[in-house]
Amino acid sequence: MQNKRSIVANRIVVKVGTSTLIRQNSKINLTVIKDLAHVLSNLKKSGKDVVLVSSSAIGVGMGVLGLETRPVKISRQQAVAAVGQAELMQIYNEAFHEYGMSVAQMLITRDIIDYPESHTNVMNSFQELLSMDNTIPIVNENDTVTVSELDHHTKFGDNDQLSAIVANLVDADLLIMLSDIDGFYSANPLKVPDAELIQRIEKINPEIIAAAGGHGTKYGTGGMTTKLKAAELILKHNQQMVLTNGKDPEIINNILAGEPVGTLFTKIPE
Repeated sequence: MQNKRSIVANRIVVKVGTSTLIRQNSKINLTVIKDLAHVLSNLKKSGKDVVLVSSSAIGVGMGVLGLETRPVKISRQQAVAAVGQAELMQIYNEAFHEYGMSVAQMLITRDIIDYPESHTNVMNSFQELLSMDNTIPIVNENDTVTVSELDHHTKFGDNDQLSAIVANLVDADLLIMLSDIDGFYSANPLKVPDAELIQRIEKINPEIIAAAGGHGTKYGTGGMTTKLKAAELILKHNQQMVLTNGKDPEIINNILAGEPVGTLFTKIPE
């Protein structure tokens, strides 16, 4: 049996991807959301600071509107995201209320990095929310207003990188990225049967980048490449990140217990 990891995390950012929240039949996975709410509520009650970064606004909107394919037109994507975000927050609200928790919606844009006043405002909001005993902030990109084609860039690009930025903003000890894959492999395990799960990564080098695949599901924008970009930002700030499968959110407790699940990105000595 592998040795336990030394992970001390009092402030945690958990990022859950669209592939974890949306089933293959386009329906939202209510079981995962309920289990996630249970785990995060218990962490908060135990004294941990918890922030949830959640994808799926467009994925949920597609389900609500009965769309089979992700819209191509930007304005259509933004409209679908608006529908989905409302539905998603209602579902989160009901799930967390079962465990005595309130949720706070934070829809942010890249202004928080580029403009000092925006940065100060979002930091003040985070500080107040994290100080509350029964509230968990749920962060998503403000898809209805973000644009990347204009000179005034407001878009993060994907929620993988957004989660790393949030982890840096709140000075988190650990980012837990829940995806549809068990961790980072030496090659795409769907195409290379003998691909090996890499337990620990301390540097994003060309070999690691070459092993990354492409896009994720039709509902999301992420893929392994975006997760590596997030990991690179985490390593730059001497923080830690675990990439693992989110089909059972109980794995969060396994990670905090030091069990060697998923891939740990860290510079901290063993």
